[in-house]
Amino acid sequence: MNITERTNGNVTILDLAGKIELGEGDVQLRRKIDELTENHKVNVLINLAEVSYIDSAGRGELVRTWTTLRRAGGAAKLLGLTKRISDLLTITKLLVVFDSFENEDAAIATFS
Repeated sequence: MNITERTNGNVTILDLAGKIELGEGDVQLRRKIDELTENHKVNVLINLAEVSYIDSAGRGELVRTWTTLRRAGGAAKLLGLTKRISDLLTITKLLVVFDSFENEDAAIATFS
């Protein structure tokens, strides 16, 4: 998995590409979120438009991300869910936890 970091105001946008799975993608995401929280960047928009697959470890890491940022006073929100990823997150009830958006500007406007 590849992670590209961008910033828009007080929001860090992580563009993820590839698979978020045990042993690779989940570890990369954990390290990136830990790095961001250490640097007090706690409003994070996670762009999943280029993510092809998320296994149970990857879903667990998304929950850990949400919890970590929440405890730090920020938020994690999702952007660009493909139908496959949206269906997966719906089945596993994670879309109840996360705010998700199709439009980046609309998503950024919801961070305060």
